[in-house]
Amino acid sequence: DVQLVESGGGSVQAGGSLRLSCDTSTFTGSSYCMAWFRQPPGKEREGIAYIHHDLTTDYADSVKGRFTISKDVAENILYLQMNSLKPEDTADYYCATNWRLRCTENPSDFPYWGQGTQVTVS
Repeated sequence: DVQLVESGGGSVQAGGSLRLSCDTSTFTGSSYCMAWFRQPPGKEREGIAYIHHDLTTDYADSVKGRFTISKDVAENILYLQMNSLKPEDTADYYCATNWRLRCTENPSDFPYWGQGTQVTVS
C-alpha cells in the first residue's frame, strides 16, 4: 500500500522560508514522476513543482525562482524548499506520485497523494 507522508508545514512571515518533506519510502517506483501540488483556500488544487524520472525539474510560473524541488534517492524523501514566501503561497501542500516517467500538470493523473500539510504566510 502506497503511503506518502508530508511534514514541514507551518506559519511564517512573508519573506521567510520553509522546507517541506515527503516520505515516499512505501512507493517502490522511486524513479518515476513526483510532484508538489497546493490548494489555496477556496481554490482548486494546482501543480507547482515537478521532478521527472531523470531528475529534471519543472515549476509553475508562480513559484519559479523561489521554490526548489529535490529528491534524496537514498532516503526516499521528496523535498520542497520554499524561499521568499508570499501571503499568496498560503495553501495546503500535497506531494503526489504516479507511474509516469514525466509529470503532467493534471492532478487527475496522480493516483497517490499525501495527506497534506498546511502553510500559512502572513
